[in-house]
Amino acid sequence: MSSTAKKSSSKASSSTPKTLLDKIVHAIRATPPTNPNGISRTSIAKYLQSEYSIESKSSQLKNAFKKGVDKGVLLQTGQSFRVKGDKIDLPEEVKICIEEIEEGNGQAAQHGDTVVVKYRGTLASDGEEFDKASSFEFTLGAGEVIKGWDLGIKDMKVGGKRKLFVPSILGYGKRGAMPEIPPNSDLNFVVTLKEIK
Repeated sequence: MSSTAKKSSSKASSSTPKTLLDKIVHAIRATPPTNPNGISRTSIAKYLQSEYSIESKSSQLKNAFKKGVDKGVLLQTGQSFRVKGDKIDLPEEVKICIEEIEEGNGQAAQHGDTVVVKYRGTLASDGEEFDKASSFEFTLGAGEVIKGWDLGIKDMKVGGKRKLFVPSILGYGKRGAMPEIPPNSDLNFVVTLKEIK
């Protein structure tokens, strides 16, 4: 083997993670973060299982996480990890857009309240109606409806009417709600708060 070939093969092997801790660092850096605390232990374990066939429940994996934190290579917050010194670039915060049509004059809805609404939902892409109801009851903030509703109906007053633009990630996301709502669809709703029980 020539000396040039030896040099290039040693470079290739040095970029391949060798230790389990190296593989954890590689997994963290290969997974886009969704929060400032880093990547969840579960996401890292799934990556290690798919890329390196490492069992997620192994004691070696648990020990490697502990070793990484003890050595100061990894920073841990709850069950999330990041590599010390790495900058985390989070995606821009996704928000709903609220247009107040009528303010209302009653009590303002808060998380935990049981609310009754009238609504009409359309696809933002083409305006096609996918759903409507003259009376729909749910508990605000309890996850019974899409996240966009929990956010967009909070602080509405009884008798108020709002137009909500709900981006896909706060609606039905990648899965959609077929056949009416295709995957990754942004949604528009006109919502009237009829009652707080």
